[in-house]
Amino acid sequence: MLASVFKARKQASETAEEEYLADVALAARFDELLAAARAAEDDFRQAQATAAPVGEQYPLAVRLDGALTEAMRAAYAAQRAEIGPQGYDDRIYRRKARAKPAVHAWTDEAERLLTMRETHRLTGFPSRPEVQQLGATVARLPAA
Repeated sequence: MLASVFKARKQASETAEEEYLADVALAARFDELLAAARAAEDDFRQAQATAAPVGEQYPLAVRLDGALTEAMRAAYAAQRAEIGPQGYDDRIYRRKARAKPAVHAWTDEAERLLTMRETHRLTGFPSRPEVQQLGATVARLPAA
């Protein structure tokens, strides 16, 4: 009697499958992208520690920003890949899948990288080299 009530689970759309495969491919590069972000941060911190000129620090800061962005995108892609292709079409399925521990781990990692990137953008960038070439000064807030 109940067999006629239950329906088969709706299959993911072709678009969802394509997005899922793209996310799986990006998520597979997460370790590589995270290593690149760590290397970029090491280079930038080394330049800061040695008081390198702004002309050297600024490109390293930009490289670090890009590396953090790519690693963060890969972490979010891994989160979506962990949810599965049905999560692209069905918001209820996606919501329920977000409660899984593996999805929580990827969400935490992605948000950690997002926070690092935003902190770097707000506090880590030296002034642009062009500012020094013009002889202009950048306004700074007084120290608290």
